[in-house]
Amino acid sequence: MRVVKGMLGALALLPVLASAERIGEVSTVFKFMGPNDKIVVEAFDDPKVAGVTCYLSRAKTGGVKGGLGLAEDRSEASIACRQIGPISFLQKLKDGEEVFRERTSLVFKTMQVVRFFDQKRNTLVYLAYSDRVIEGSPQNAVTAIPILPWPEKP
Repeated sequence: MRVVKGMLGALALLPVLASAERIGEVSTVFKFMGPNDKIVVEAFDDPKVAGVTCYLSRAKTGGVKGGLGLAEDRSEASIACRQIGPISFLQKLKDGEEVFRERTSLVFKTMQVVRFFDQKRNTLVYLAYSDRVIEGSPQNAVTAIPILPWPEKP
């Protein structure tokens, strides 16, 4: 029983990351074998900031390797985050904190989104980028959300 409690305690210390919901996709390259190459659009809510949703578009490699999960996806991504309700901080924010992560290759490459709070301008800034264990990619995308009052419904 002590081991189970210890494991649950350790899980509570892990960072909370958003999980993405697939919104849509378009094929970009036809493949005879396996799925086509495509661009997928996913949405995720910031787990520590209520009232914010981010939309991430990125390439997914198809073919036989892509169908088996063995292909490495490209590093390019685009991100747009929007205020969808009143913004409130559910927990203390840390600059550069990871809010979303997804593997883009079998082992070494990930797509990440991190959050910054520009206190001077009262704005949340989200940065999407891809990294690798050995070398990362300078390709990135950024979006910003000014924290504004949300109109109440009559």
